[in-house]
Amino acid sequence: MTQQLSKHRHISFTAHYTGYIWYQMGISHEALATTKGKSLAYLVHPIESWAEKYVGGSMRTTLKQRHTMLDHHLEQLIQENPDLQVLEIACGLSPRGWWFRQHYPSITYRELDLPDMAQTKQSALQQIEKNAPEVLSVDLFTEAFAQAFEVFDPNRPLVVISEGLINYFDKDLLKLASIIWNSSKLLKLMSRSSFSFHFKTPQEVKVFFKDTEFQQVNVEQPQIFFGQISSDAHEQHLGDLVWTIHAQIK
Repeated sequence: MTQQLSKHRHISFTAHYTGYIWYQMGISHEALATTKGKSLAYLVHPIESWAEKYVGGSMRTTLKQRHTMLDHHLEQLIQENPDLQVLEIACGLSPRGWWFRQHYPSITYRELDLPDMAQTKQSALQQIEKNAPEVLSVDLFTEAFAQAFEVFDPNRPLVVISEGLINYFDKDLLKLASIIWNSSKLLKLMSRSSFSFHFKTPQEVKVFFKDTEFQQVNVEQPQIFFGQISSDAHEQHLGDLVWTIHAQIK
């Protein structure tokens, strides 16, 4: 049977880069840091350093922000639901699945990515994690994505996580500055994938979700999460390059 493929199947470029940045930050394992990722990190290091000094943030600082925020909220959910199931889509070379399986053995944590990246991730996990579960392999931009949910227990709570994925969707499919815009075009060129920004304010996100089955939607911005700005400003765009969206069905 021929596996369905979409125009987004080349996005592993970003997975190698982010995987190495997480390792460089000391929150990952060397097995998840590839030579390609190291080369990409070295290539963009001068630009990243310039951005951090003169713009106040960079791609690697946003990577640390969103990873920290997601880990924090996932730990909270596990405390509330010790039998939690987790599906991380577009997992790339993220250390999250490996880390949470070691620290919370009572949960079921599965990872999913495109076929080539899934194989790369599986090979890396086998070096560092005994009995590592199979990395699910499917193009989530096709109807085959539904098969991924067949491995979970419908009687247990399930959390679906995606990190840095939403920008690869067309806005219809989902139902700052010039520097940021130009960066997105560069990423699209280098990764050979569609990439865009959709929302300008938290309120736009909430309005977008109102016609879905998600009954509760909250947008969290890093400056509020890390206590740099009062939570009273949560409806404004605070200038952060990354947000986390918490959407619950019930």
